[in-house]
Amino acid sequence: MYIHCFAFRWKPGVTDEQIERAAVEIRAFQGHIPGLLETYVGRNESPRGQGYAFGGVMKFSDKSSFEAYGQNPVHQKLLSWLMPLIEPVELDFEA
Repeated sequence: MYIHCFAFRWKPGVTDEQIERAAVEIRAFQGHIPGLLETYVGRNESPRGQGYAFGGVMKFSDKSSFEAYGQNPVHQKLLSWLMPLIEPVELDFEA
Protein backbone atom coordinates (compact mmCIF):
# COMPACT_ATOMS: atom_id res chain seq x y z
CA MET A 1 0.00 0.00 0.00
CA TYR A 2 1.19 3.52 -0.76
CA ILE A 3 -0.03 6.75 0.89
CA HIS A 4 -0.13 10.19 -0.74
CA CYS A 5 -0.81 13.18 1.55
CA PHE A 6 -1.15 16.75 0.35
CA ALA A 7 -1.93 20.19 1.75
CA PHE A 8 -2.53 23.52 0.02
CA ARG A 9 -2.05 27.13 0.94
CA TRP A 10 -4.48 29.06 -1.23
CA LYS A 11 -3.15 32.11 -3.02
CA PRO A 12 -4.92 35.45 -2.49
CA GLY A 13 -8.21 35.81 -4.32
CA VAL A 14 -9.16 32.12 -4.41
CA THR A 15 -12.93 31.78 -3.99
CA ASP A 16 -14.98 29.32 -1.94
CA GLU A 17 -16.34 28.00 -5.24
CA GLN A 18 -12.81 27.17 -6.46
CA ILE A 19 -12.03 25.43 -3.17
CA GLU A 20 -15.22 23.38 -3.40
CA ARG A 21 -14.48 22.54 -7.04
CA ALA A 22 -11.06 21.19 -6.00
CA ALA A 23 -12.65 19.00 -3.32
CA VAL A 24 -15.32 17.67 -5.69
CA GLU A 25 -12.83 16.89 -8.46
CA ILE A 26 -10.37 15.17 -6.11
CA ARG A 27 -13.16 13.02 -4.63
CA ALA A 28 -14.23 12.15 -8.18
CA PHE A 29 -10.86 10.48 -8.83
CA GLN A 30 -12.31 7.46 -7.03
CA GLY A 31 -13.22 4.90 -9.68
CA HIS A 32 -11.29 6.74 -12.40
CA ILE A 33 -7.70 6.30 -11.21
CA PRO A 34 -6.45 2.70 -11.38
CA GLY A 35 -5.12 1.49 -8.03
CA LEU A 36 -6.68 4.34 -6.01
CA LEU A 37 -8.34 2.63 -3.04
CA GLU A 38 -9.48 5.52 -0.82
CA THR A 39 -9.61 9.31 -0.97
CA TYR A 40 -10.20 11.80 1.85
CA VAL A 41 -10.13 15.56 1.30
CA GLY A 42 -11.31 18.68 3.13
CA ARG A 43 -10.59 22.00 4.79
CA ASN A 44 -7.96 21.99 7.51
CA GLU A 45 -9.36 22.62 10.97
CA SER A 46 -6.06 22.53 12.86
CA PRO A 47 -4.92 25.76 14.54
CA ARG A 48 -1.34 24.62 13.79
CA GLY A 49 -1.81 24.40 10.01
CA GLN A 50 0.73 27.15 9.21
CA GLY A 51 -1.54 28.49 6.47
CA TYR A 52 -2.26 25.12 4.88
CA ALA A 53 -6.02 25.43 4.74
CA PHE A 54 -6.95 22.35 2.70
CA GLY A 55 -5.61 18.84 2.41
CA GLY A 56 -6.16 15.20 1.78
CA VAL A 57 -4.97 11.63 1.92
CA MET A 58 -5.10 9.08 -0.87
CA LYS A 59 -4.42 5.38 -0.46
CA PHE A 60 -3.06 3.48 -3.47
CA SER A 61 -2.68 -0.26 -3.87
CA ASP A 62 1.07 0.12 -4.48
CA LYS A 63 3.79 2.62 -5.41
CA SER A 64 3.50 1.93 -9.14
CA SER A 65 -0.21 2.86 -9.06
CA PHE A 66 0.69 6.09 -7.31
CA GLU A 67 3.42 6.86 -9.85
CA ALA A 68 1.02 6.28 -12.76
CA TYR A 69 -1.53 8.61 -11.13
CA GLY A 70 0.75 11.60 -11.72
CA GLN A 71 0.29 11.36 -15.50
CA ASN A 72 -3.33 10.23 -15.52
CA PRO A 73 -5.43 12.58 -17.72
CA VAL A 74 -8.02 13.08 -14.96
CA HIS A 75 -5.29 14.25 -12.58
CA GLN A 76 -3.65 16.41 -15.25
CA LYS A 77 -6.98 18.12 -15.97
CA LEU A 78 -7.29 19.11 -12.30
CA LEU A 79 -3.69 20.35 -12.15
CA SER A 80 -4.18 22.55 -15.23
CA TRP A 81 -6.46 24.95 -13.37
CA LEU A 82 -5.49 24.22 -9.74
CA MET A 83 -1.71 24.74 -9.72
CA PRO A 84 -1.85 28.53 -10.26
CA LEU A 85 -4.09 28.81 -7.16
CA ILE A 86 -2.00 26.91 -4.59
CA GLU A 87 1.25 26.51 -2.73
CA PRO A 88 1.29 22.74 -2.18
CA VAL A 89 3.21 20.40 0.07
CA GLU A 90 3.15 16.60 -0.32
CA LEU A 91 4.18 13.55 1.69
CA ASP A 92 4.32 10.14 0.03
CA PHE A 93 5.26 6.89 1.73
CA GLU A 94 4.98 3.12 1.75
CA ALA A 95 2.55 1.84 4.36
